[in-house]
Amino acid sequence: MNQFIFRPLRAADYDQWVPLWDSNNFGHHDEILTQETWRRILADDEPVYGLCAEQNGDLLGITHYILHPTTGHLRPVCYVQDVYVRADQRRRGIARRLVEQVIRTGTEEQWARIYWLTPEDNEGAKALYKNLGIKLDFAFYVLPVS
Repeated sequence: MNQFIFRPLRAADYDQWVPLWDSNNFGHHDEILTQETWRRILADDEPVYGLCAEQNGDLLGITHYILHPTTGHLRPVCYVQDVYVRADQRRRGIARRLVEQVIRTGTEEQWARIYWLTPEDNEGAKALYKNLGIKLDFAFYVLPVS
């Protein structure tokens, strides 16, 4: 069995990326949003990035992250927006290794910090993240404006 390969997403990954993306979005598919997200991931002039875990040519998991400025530091910060691993591939350390790849990149590029959000009831994600980061006790509010 070949080892996992962790690498940036590339244009040829689209057909395998879409089912992972849709599953990450609980099966909801919005074609316009999907196309724009994919365009942003591949665009050199967008601060949106995607990584995948691949084995024997099959994508097993993905993560998307966004770099942006912050008022609290001169270096950019990174928001890890999505981490998704196929249900049949979970509990193999894939999600952890995807996040660790983002951490390695952030360390090499000297980002100020990396952060992520997860629902309170996502015990698997919380188990992963509590060993990687510091939990802050903030209330999170969202106001949709469009």
